[in-house]
Amino acid sequence: MESQKKYDRTFSFEFFPPKTVDGISKLEATSQLLAELKPRFFSVTFGAGGSTRDRTYETIIDIRAKSGIDAAPHLSCISSTQENIGQMLAGYIEAGINRIVALRGDMPSGMVEAGEFRHANELVEFIRRETGDHFHIEVAAYPEFHPQASSPTRDIANFKRKVEAGANGAITQYFYNPDAYFSFIDSCEKNAIDIPVVPGIMPITNFHQLARFSDACGAEIPRWIRKRLQAFGEDTASIRSFGEDVVTGLCQRLLEQGAPGLHFYTMNRAEPSMKIWKSLNLSND
Repeated sequence: MESQKKYDRTFSFEFFPPKTVDGISKLEATSQLLAELKPRFFSVTFGAGGSTRDRTYETIIDIRAKSGIDAAPHLSCISSTQENIGQMLAGYIEAGINRIVALRGDMPSGMVEAGEFRHANELVEFIRRETGDHFHIEVAAYPEFHPQASSPTRDIANFKRKVEAGANGAITQYFYNPDAYFSFIDSCEKNAIDIPVVPGIMPITNFHQLARFSDACGAEIPRWIRKRLQAFGEDTASIRSFGEDVVTGLCQRLLEQGAPGLHFYTMNRAEPSMKIWKSLNLSND
């Protein structure tokens, strides 16, 4: 973990583009509350196959203007071309955006061809070629390994390609086993990878939703956590209380061991992340 201890802590929150007027209003309220914590940035996701391209742009511009917090749009390889990525980059530069989260992205059901960019390192290379050092580029990291990686060795090699292409930092897939993160950082250090790798944090508020997400993305819910959550049944209050304790403990251990910050997957809700933040007594001052 020595490589991570030298970096300043970065705290950030992730949203998805709302689909309805009510969703827009709720996200505005959420972002205003979280802006009071003074995070380094907010990020906004990019739907499978670029399905939220316009809404991602609109959400980024709106959040940044109303909250005063830097905003980072996600860009995805899937269904993207050099032309449309170039247009989006130009639009973000014009709007004063200087941070990007560059991902391979999810392949929509039924899609066969990924597009002109097959892997995230190719997208990072293109952004650097077209815009130089204008953007601070974050990429994804997978402490429990990408679900499509053929081996841990291949997975770390893929990550290194993204770093060599010009990534400034990384945000991990969420996890609940801190040893997976520590082992991943150890592998990075052994492979001369030296960028800040910020843990992705998913608050636990709904077991069935969490299980579905985790099964889809390959994030492991440790057996003891899964069994405890199952035992609560439909007792939402107990699930949330237990989940808050588990995730707060996880974050505390990560920060104590030298993790360079936390990135919260908010699901467009402020309260779960804010409770963990306050339990940790965090400050960005």
